[in-house]
Amino acid sequence: MKHIFISAGLLLSTCVIAQDKQESETTTDSVRQLKEVVISANQIIGSKFEAANKTGSASYISTEDLQKFNFTDINRVLRSVTGVNVYEEDGFGLRPNISLRGTNPERSAKITLMEDNVLIAPAPYSAPAAYYVPSVARMSAVEILKGSSQIQYGPFTTGGTINFVSAPIPTKVSGSVIADYGSFNTSRKLATVGASNETVGAVIQYMNLSTDGFKELPNGQNTGFNKNDFLGKFMVQSKKGSKFYNSLQFKFQYADEDADETYLGLTEADFRANPNRRYAGSEVDNITTKNNHFALTHTFKTSDYFSITTTAYRNAFSRNWYKLQDVRVGSTNLGLDAILVDPIANQVAYDYLTGATDSPNNALRVRANNRAYMSQGIQTKFDFHFLTGEVFHDLELGIRYHKDSEDRFQWNDGYVMQNGTMVLTSSGVPGTQDNRIAFAEALALHAIYKLKYNGLTVTPGIRMESIDLYNKNYGTADPTRTGGNIVERDNHAKVWLPGVGANYKINNYLSFYGGVHKGFAPPTNTPGTDTERSINYELGTRFAYGKLSGEVVGYFNNYSNLLGSDLAASGGSGTLDQFNAGEAHVKGIELQLNYQVLNEGGKFRLPISFGYTLTDTEFRNDFGSTGGWGTISKGDEIPYISKHQFNGSVTLEHNKFEVNAAVRFNGEFRTEAGRGNIPNEFAVPNNTIVDLNAKYKYNKYLSLTGGVNNLFDTTYLVSRVPSGLRPGMPFSASVGIMAQF
Repeated sequence: MKHIFISAGLLLSTCVIAQDKQESETTTDSVRQLKEVVISANQIIGSKFEAANKTGSASYISTEDLQKFNFTDINRVLRSVTGVNVYEEDGFGLRPNISLRGTNPERSAKITLMEDNVLIAPAPYSAPAAYYVPSVARMSAVEILKGSSQIQYGPFTTGGTINFVSAPIPTKVSGSVIADYGSFNTSRKLATVGASNETVGAVIQYMNLSTDGFKELPNGQNTGFNKNDFLGKFMVQSKKGSKFYNSLQFKFQYADEDADETYLGLTEADFRANPNRRYAGSEVDNITTKNNHFALTHTFKTSDYFSITTTAYRNAFSRNWYKLQDVRVGSTNLGLDAILVDPIANQVAYDYLTGATDSPNNALRVRANNRAYMSQGIQTKFDFHFLTGEVFHDLELGIRYHKDSEDRFQWNDGYVMQNGTMVLTSSGVPGTQDNRIAFAEALALHAIYKLKYNGLTVTPGIRMESIDLYNKNYGTADPTRTGGNIVERDNHAKVWLPGVGANYKINNYLSFYGGVHKGFAPPTNTPGTDTERSINYELGTRFAYGKLSGEVVGYFNNYSNLLGSDLAASGGSGTLDQFNAGEAHVKGIELQLNYQVLNEGGKFRLPISFGYTLTDTEFRNDFGSTGGWGTISKGDEIPYISKHQFNGSVTLEHNKFEVNAAVRFNGEFRTEAGRGNIPNEFAVPNNTIVDLNAKYKYNKYLSLTGGVNNLFDTTYLVSRVPSGLRPGMPFSASVGIMAQF
C-alpha cells in the first residue's frame, strides 16, 4: 500500500490546480484530405494519417505518444501496439526480444530494425541478433509495419519492420531539455538544439541514461548501467524556387554503454525467496559497447512528381560481454542451466556459484565474448507519381547494396570464489576460445506500384534478395590469424518475394484492407541451411463512428520452412548456427479500439484505448532442435510467444495538465515447445502491470513530470533464459522537468 500512497503523492505534485489563463494545445494530427504526401527520407510511414490509409497493417507512435509515459524501455513502448510479442530480460530494455506476428523473438533477430530508414542491427545478414537497439528515449517517433505493407523493407519480411525516427532538423531555432530522476538512482538527461533557414540546418542531441540497478549482489555493488548517446545532423538544400531541388544531409550518431548485466538468473526456490537477488558468481559480469553510425543522404527532385533519394551508410559496433560461462567441479565443467535446474544434484557447483563455499582456483570460468561488427551499404529509391484522368499512380523502385560482418575474438579467464568474492586466478589469451569472422554481401531490389481510384488503393510489389554468406574460422590455436589452419564455409540464397495489398475506403467512417505476400528470412553461412519461407495473408478493417474508432485484422502466416537459431541468449550453446524447423502455422487476431469519453470543446478530454492480440502457433512436423527449443513434435506450440495479450490506457487531458494510466496483460508462454498445459519448469506465468504518468504544464516553455512503473509492485517472472529465472522491474517512481524553446 505504501507504494500506492507514494504514487498518489507524485501525481498530485505534478498536477496541481492550473491557473485561470489557459493555453491552447495542438498535439493531434490535423485533419486533411486524403492525398499523396511526400514522406521524409528517414521515415517509412510518416504520420498516424498515413498509417490509417496503408494497404497493410501499420502503427505510428508519435512524439506526443512517446512523451505520455516517457518510457526509456522499448518493451514498454511496444506493449501498446497489437501484434507485438516481447519477453523482457534485464528490466530496462537494453537488449529487447521482439516478435512481430509470431516470429522468433530471441534478440529481435527475425524482424527488420532500422533507424531513419537505414538498417541498424549490428550485422543484419551475417549475425542478425540485435545486441544493439537504438535508445527509444531519444526518438521522435517509432514506426511499425506488418503484413504486405513491408515489401520494400528487408531482409526479414515475414513479421514486420520497426523504424526508429531520430530527432529531425527543426524549421526554426528551437531546443529542449529533459531531466528526470527516480528509484534505484535512475536518471535521464536529454538535450536537443537545432535551427535551419532556407538553405542550411542542423540539430545536435546528447542523452545520458544511468541507474544503479534493482538487482542485489552480496557485496552490494551496482547492477545497473550507464549509457551515452550523441546525435548530429547537418543539412544543405536548394533555395525555394530553384528549378531542381537538391538536399544533402549528413548524420553522425555515437553511443556507448557500460552495463553490469549477466546471463545468470536464479533457481526456482531462490526466485521465490528474493526475485531481485544476484549470485556472487555474477559479480564480475559486465558488457561494454560502442556504436558509430554515419549516413549521407542526397535527395533530388525535378518536381513534386519525381524524386531520387540516395543514402550511403556505415555502422561500426563493438561489444565485449564478460560473463560467467560455467563452473568446474573436479574434471567436469557444468553449464549454468544444469546447475540451476537441479541445484541439489549439483550442490558443490551451486555453492561455488552462490559464494556459500570457497572454490579451487579456476573453478569459475568467465568468458570474454568479444566481438566487432560492421554494416555498410548504399541504397537508392526512385519515386514517380502521376495522374491519368481520375486515377493516381505511384511507382517506387529501390536498390540496396549491403555488406556486413561479425568478428569473434574471444577468450576465457579463470576465477576462484574466496569468502564470497571472485578473484582472478588465470588470464586467457584473446582468440583462444573463438576466433572467426562471418560476413555477408547482399543485393536487394524492390518495385512497388500504387494505384488509387476513388476509394480503392491497390499496391502490388516485388522484392529480390541475393545473398552470399561466408565464414572464416582461424581456430583457437591461431590467435595471430596466420591462416595456417583456416576452415572456410559458405552459403548462398537468391529469392523473389512478390506481394499485393489493397485498401478500399467505403466512406470516411469505414474501410477494408487485405493482402498476401511471400515472407523471407536469410539463412546463416552453415551449408545446407535453407532460407526461411512463408506465405502470409491478412484481412482487416478500420472504422470511425463518432467517438469510437478502431481496427481489427486477422492474419495467417504459413511457413514452408521456419528457421531456428542456436543463441546463448535463448539457452543454446551460442554458435548462432541456424537449423531448418520445417513447416509451421502462425495465425492471429489484432484488435485496437479508441474511444473519446467526453464531448469535444470542453475543458477536459478523456480518451481511452484498448488492444488485444491473439497469437496461435503450431509446428507442423517433428524434429530435434539444438537451440534451446527442445524436441519438437507436430502440433507443438512455438516457444516464447504469448497466446493472449491485452493493453489499455486512459488519459485525463487538460490544457494545463494530463494524467495517464496504462495497464498491460501478458499471457503465459512456454520456454520449450509443447502443447496443452505448460509444465511449471517450462512456464513463464501471465502478469498484469499498471503504470502511471502525469505532466503539469507550468507555461509553454516549462513542464513538470512524474511517473510510476509497476504501481502495485507486482513480482513477476519475465524469462527463464539465458540461464535461470529473471524478474521484471519492481515498483519504481520518478520526477522530472521538461523545458523547451
